[in-house]
Amino acid sequence: MTVEIGDIPDLPDGVPEHFREQGIEELYPPQGEAVEAGVADGESVVASVPTASGKTLVAELAMLTSVARGGKALYIVPLRALASEKKAEFEEFEQYGIDVGVSTGNYDSDGDWLAQKDIIVATSEKVDSLVRNGAQWVDDLTCVVADEVHLVDDSHRGPTLEVTLAKLRKLNANLQTVALSATVGNADEIAEWLDATLVDSTWRPIDLQKGVLYGQALHLDDGSKKQISRGNEKATAALVEDTLTDEGSSLVFVNSRRNAEAAARRLGDVTRDYLTPEERTELRDIAAQIRDASDTQTSDDLADAVEKGSAFHHAGLSSESRELVEDAFRDRLVKVISATPTLAAGVNTPSRRVIVRDWRRYDGDVGGMQPLDVLEVHQMFGRAGRPGLDPYGEAVLIANSHDELDELFDRYVWAEPEPVRSKLAAEPALRTHILATVASGFADSEDELVSFLERTLYATQTDETGRLETVTQNVLDYLERNEFLEREDGGLRATGLGHRVSQLYIDPMSAAEIIDGIRSADERPTAMGLYHLVARTPDMYELYLRSGDREEYTELAYEREAEFLGSMPSEFEDNAFEDWLSALKTARLLEDWASELDEDDMAEEYGVGPGDIRGKVETAEWLLNAAERLAGELGLDSGPAIREAKKRVEYGVREELLDLAGVRNVGRKRARRLHEAGIESRADLRETNKSVILGALRGRRKTTETILENVGRKDPGLEGVEADGEVGDGDAAEAGSATSATERGDDGQQSLGDFE
Repeated sequence: MTVEIGDIPDLPDGVPEHFREQGIEELYPPQGEAVEAGVADGESVVASVPTASGKTLVAELAMLTSVARGGKALYIVPLRALASEKKAEFEEFEQYGIDVGVSTGNYDSDGDWLAQKDIIVATSEKVDSLVRNGAQWVDDLTCVVADEVHLVDDSHRGPTLEVTLAKLRKLNANLQTVALSATVGNADEIAEWLDATLVDSTWRPIDLQKGVLYGQALHLDDGSKKQISRGNEKATAALVEDTLTDEGSSLVFVNSRRNAEAAARRLGDVTRDYLTPEERTELRDIAAQIRDASDTQTSDDLADAVEKGSAFHHAGLSSESRELVEDAFRDRLVKVISATPTLAAGVNTPSRRVIVRDWRRYDGDVGGMQPLDVLEVHQMFGRAGRPGLDPYGEAVLIANSHDELDELFDRYVWAEPEPVRSKLAAEPALRTHILATVASGFADSEDELVSFLERTLYATQTDETGRLETVTQNVLDYLERNEFLEREDGGLRATGLGHRVSQLYIDPMSAAEIIDGIRSADERPTAMGLYHLVARTPDMYELYLRSGDREEYTELAYEREAEFLGSMPSEFEDNAFEDWLSALKTARLLEDWASELDEDDMAEEYGVGPGDIRGKVETAEWLLNAAERLAGELGLDSGPAIREAKKRVEYGVREELLDLAGVRNVGRKRARRLHEAGIESRADLRETNKSVILGALRGRRKTTETILENVGRKDPGLEGVEADGEVGDGDAAEAGSATSATERGDDGQQSLGDFE
């Protein structure tokens, strides 16, 4: 049965016409099935369909009809980058009276401002924190959409999504739940868990051809073969060039950051010959923006590749660089991206051809290379083919032998994706969610707690009788021992400290480590001591020790031992000492950042990218904020020291620059230049001769006016003012310009505002 957009009665006025203007008149078959299942009538639906088959429209129909009936909708995404993308998509409906809001950061806020919004976009972690902090509007939700719901299988993020959905459904008895999933092996179990109707489809709007390249022959799943001209080229380069000859783009998936960067460098030699003069000009401008975003070798390497029409994409890049690459790829300026698998589950970046070069990756748990899951490879496959742009999509694996050719067909091309399994029953996941469940009032007794946990996917799936109860008892013992919970006659109550830990959105084990550390301080703790304390919590991903690091950091550990909060383990406690040193390496990175070390030098010293540095900085600021709040809760006097360490890592400066660096648009580098010119405080910025300030800021007039305005100077204008002192190299031409690269790129300044 064909369903047309005009057949849906409850859409807000103007919306059907809006969809028609976008070319959506007749719904795709999976969308039509969802409508028949009641998705536009308030019924819960699980849509398990391939990428690019119109899942977002299913969500929009559910949310818009719910809002039109007087309700409020929530769209849950797994990643911040996706939240921004979806908000931009949904804002198209604001012209029809639909208010859209997005919320991703500040885990200890209640988000009251969202109460006025009709559609709210947020990550699962943010929704979880809003529930913990008592956001009243959560009770008013009538529709919740869970995007990429198959990620309940992810051991890191899955439990939060699972518990959050269970809480929302308990709070709102008639809540419409719409779950969007890739094609998985057990979508029926997810539908059963959510009391939803299953729409399970393999339909795609354009054909997806899957195959394996062996030698010069591309063997496709329909039994046909294509000849790929190789010459002296490696397989990947030959496939990319073959795609370019048909004016298509390629996504290449590899198994490590280093391989992604190396592949992008090599493939740039292929793509550069397919660029028009206009594209070269635009790519040079994008490359300049990438260099402005971060002054590291990684950014320079990326910019060099982008100038040739190639790029790499991985978590070590700054968020700004990743967005520039994604936008340039969608605009068909960048012809090929070499990426780690993180891009497969991320933002919308379809291409003509997807090449899975590496189907194994290193797994630390087994100490060797392991094949990727079928689901993960199929997610990569799903990026092939752009509706409206490509006549078809093509997903290709590369075989090095005839036996491997057969293996890859059996393992990935013909195979069904694995079933998704709940990861909730692990103690780290249950620690935080059990405390939050009690602190938020979802369970006042052990019986109520078990009853609530029975609403989870884990309870739907498990056949291990008693396992959930056993792990729950272990976690309750831990929480009681650390004074986060009190138990009496089967009743459960969160202590004041337990409430605070839950609201701060940190792992209770992190809280216990922080509390023990700050309680152990005999005097004012140093910044290094505090950085090391938060670096050894479960919430911080520590840096790995490379070969040769153990000796260096063992020596540093004994040199700085007096600064540590808590006792250092013995060298003979192998694992504990190794973890201590990894935390020390992480703490020294934070100390270097807060001592104004150059970002490029840090990236080389620690073997990380700018995105890693900023990720560590952001996590440290969040954990130090929690430490400051916990010190206040416990009446400890280390709060001022923690606050200073937090501000130093936030701004990336030494103590003497804290006041200046806190002024919007100043940042770490400009603060140092101002200080060297004798301007040491906000008061100095308000009173010092403007020509001195303009000189310290290298003659950048617009930037100087903005900073003077932000610091509250009564007369921020610079009319008739000339810079006092020398203007730095390369700055003179820009000194009078309001539209320079520096003004656009903010002079490469980095403060935590850039990390969001």
